Amino acid sequence: MPSDSTPDVYVWVWLPGKTEPVVAGVLTTEGNTTYFTYGTSYQGRPDAVPLYLPELPIEKGRIPPPLGLRIAGCIADGGPDAWGRRVLDHRHYRSSQQSPQELHDITYLLESGSDRIGALDFQKSPTDYVPRASGGDLEELVEAAERLEAGEPFSEDLDEVLFQGSAIGGARPKALLADGHSGLIAKFSSSTDHFPVVKAEGVAMALARRVGLDVASTQVVSSVGKDVLLVTRFDRTTVPGERKMMVSALTMLELDEMMGRYATYPDLADVIRNRFDHPAKTLRELFGRVVFNVCVGNTDDHARNHAAFWDGATLTLTPAYDICPQMRSGGEATQAMAIGRDDENPLNPLLRLSQLTTCVAAAADYLLTEVEAKEIIDHQLHVIESEWKDVADEARLSASEIAQLYGRQILNPFALEGYK
Repeated sequence: MPSDSTPDVYVWVWLPGKTEPVVAGVLTTEGNTTYFTYGTSYQGRPDAVPLYLPELPIEKGRIPPPLGLRIAGCIADGGPDAWGRRVLDHRHYRSSQQSPQELHDITYLLESGSDRIGALDFQKSPTDYVPRASGGDLEELVEAAERLEAGEPFSEDLDEVLFQGSAIGGARPKALLADGHSGLIAKFSSSTDHFPVVKAEGVAMALARRVGLDVASTQVVSSVGKDVLLVTRFDRTTVPGERKMMVSALTMLELDEMMGRYATYPDLADVIRNRFDHPAKTLRELFGRVVFNVCVGNTDDHARNHAAFWDGATLTLTPAYDICPQMRSGGEATQAMAIGRDDENPLNPLLRLSQLTTCVAAAADYLLTEVEAKEIIDHQLHVIESEWKDVADEARLSASEIAQLYGRQILNPFALEGYK
């Protein structure tokens, strides 16, 4: 929660093509609002770029966040999500006599690991960059995540291992691994899982690649008897130390977590048309991702699970990530973001129905004809049906796990209802 003692935080950035960070400016908090001010030295750099436009243009003076937000979205994108906040809460209160309570947003930024998604980091100093990071192997990470979930005590060594991934977004247990190149995100199974979530995401990501979507590289492995999904980071390059600037769809739509339910795919499509390189090609990719989410039952497609690279001038869609079939007890389901547009009733629940017919009806929002939309859908259905067995074998799905996924989450009858 905000307080009079909220410290100033210096924002460091890896500029495009650079391998070392520079200080861009400072965050100052008054009441519930956090302002950003560019540093004079940064403004004078010939290679300086805005952290994001139109949110934080390079200009003198304090810049408030967009109307309705407490902090600029591109800054919030660099902070930890539910899992990372849980790790930091544990670290913060383990050695104190205070009762656990929600920490200030600035505290989460300042105390989370430095190897965060994108190209920003947050420091106490404007002159000395001191990364917050630690190492660990996969077995240690699995054990630490398991103990934290169970509320069991664990050593400071394991605490340091888990801290490394504290700035990575998402609600599920995860951590960072080094692979000698761009790095990996390790996503673990949870004690609360009622079906093979990790394998299901691995299968969905593999199928997405096979239907021709641009997706992050993944692999399902096993460690100490637990399923682990390894995701190759796409916010890093093969050049050691280089990072890519990124913003979430939530930021592109000028929304925060509390307003996320108002995010829609057509609104994102508008941003793509106006601000992205190659908008027609990008819109076709976006439509393909929407269709695929419907086909595999990924209803957790909220605006944090879509992002773009930002180079200081233009936006480019990142590879797809976090495509995970969701548990469903019945047939009907809805997407987190509306697929179609209704200017008179933007919250019309029919626009969210997880059905291929909903996608076809919204084709024009993605600059596609109905025929083009159906060609994309038919291709995906053919690939999923014909290559499902190979993908299931690669992910080492058991017969019971196949029964849990296929025809339930993946190609659920409700998704196909009314199509063809």
